[in-house]
Amino acid sequence: MSDRDNTFSAPSLSHSVYGAEWLRGWESQGAMLAGVPLYQLMERAGAAAFHRILWLYPGTRRWLVLAGHGNNGGDGYVVAQLAAAAGKQVTVLACAWPHPLPAEAEQAKAAWRASGGVVHPADQHWPEDVEVIIDALLGTGLKAAPRDPYRALIIAANRHPAPVFALDIPSGLDADTGATPGEVIRAAHTVTFIALKPGVLTGKARSVTGQLHYDDLGLGEWLKRETPLMARLSAALLPRWLPARDPCAHKGDNGRLLIVGGDHGFAGAIRMTGEAALRCGAGLVRVLTREENLPSLLTARPELMVAPLTRDTLQQGLDWADVVVIGPGLGQESWGKNALRVVENCDKPMLWDADALNLLAFNPEKRHNRIITPHPGEAARLLNGKVGDIERDRLGSARQLVRRYGGVVVLKGAGTLLAADDGAVAVADVGNAGMASGGMGDVLSGIIGGLLAQKLSLYDAACAGCVVHGATADHLAVAKGTRGMLATDLLPALYLFVNPELTA
Repeated sequence: MSDRDNTFSAPSLSHSVYGAEWLRGWESQGAMLAGVPLYQLMERAGAAAFHRILWLYPGTRRWLVLAGHGNNGGDGYVVAQLAAAAGKQVTVLACAWPHPLPAEAEQAKAAWRASGGVVHPADQHWPEDVEVIIDALLGTGLKAAPRDPYRALIIAANRHPAPVFALDIPSGLDADTGATPGEVIRAAHTVTFIALKPGVLTGKARSVTGQLHYDDLGLGEWLKRETPLMARLSAALLPRWLPARDPCAHKGDNGRLLIVGGDHGFAGAIRMTGEAALRCGAGLVRVLTREENLPSLLTARPELMVAPLTRDTLQQGLDWADVVVIGPGLGQESWGKNALRVVENCDKPMLWDADALNLLAFNPEKRHNRIITPHPGEAARLLNGKVGDIERDRLGSARQLVRRYGGVVVLKGAGTLLAADDGAVAVADVGNAGMASGGMGDVLSGIIGGLLAQKLSLYDAACAGCVVHGATADHLAVAKGTRGMLATDLLPALYLFVNPELTA
């Protein structure tokens, strides 16, 4: 056991994510190349989990381990043995199954018994005063709803007041998609082993993983030689996209952005998009909208250049702009449709959002100079499916969208996914429940549009924009909580993250 197993103060997550199915197929080869026998790898996993639990819950004495009939259960037996040796009162409930345990899990179970430990059946009455529950039931191989006795144990664990600590992944959560086909453990903490998997970062993950921890079990060097499935994006990466500005820069260097939208009753949407672009550093922002919106926009944000949307002003704006954003408050009537017909022929970098996407669904067109930013409902319309289809496989849906529509796709939600037509994929590991309110998407469009205007590529602008958006909301949540957060609350705080040197 190395010092890294018991000297830590906070979780440290990788920025590389690997497919769970791929990892299951190659894990043994990685261990062999690293010179680590598979049983020793299991011992490392159990030790990493044990020391993390001990650090999180130092005063607890009564631990309950729920062990499945696979290698995840083997990890649980290792935790049980270490906990008992440390003086904890450990109870192990194990799920019986017709086929034998994998060799390493059987060895861990035998070691637990040899140390004096008892393996109780899954339907055994739970001991009183359990203080910590260790979920070692199903691991990363799940593809269908858990069946009894797993299902019954998951329900019982969720009803119990003791915190649950999940090994590798909460049982019932699909490690590749983040979907929950049935009952799922709702963990307070999860430690995932060897590599981050998509399912702990997107889909329903945030509802069930609790705080996420990571341990590569000594296989980090091997993983670095393999190609990850996708990147994990966090605020730590912002300096890569947003270096300090040239002291001699002028507004023309920072780009000219045209924003089109704001039909009757939707002046707020276009105002939030315009201000977000300015707050993120766009040099000049011109808004074309309904004439009735002009006074309120100029009063709220006089730095915006605003004009009524007509065919002439639209063509002039397209000639003037470096980048175009269309969709916030656009509506689906003839006013918005006519504007979109003109904009869709533009060969400059563009972002389409909101009603532009609803209109696009009726006339699918593939373009390589465009970012689209659908939420799951818009994504379902774009793919002629249902929201449930999108949420069951968010990563697959993002890839379908980019194949059909080209450019870059930002599939919004908890664990926003980004996909580019060159094959790049990422998950934005930022944001919180406070962002589930009206106008957040309008702000995101302005952020990404503002970064595009500053000459970031489509993909980099989308990645950086999603991180700035979510990290700003996380900053506000720490100070004020998530309930009652408004989209406009983000606007004055954006500067903290578009100038990452301030938080370095």
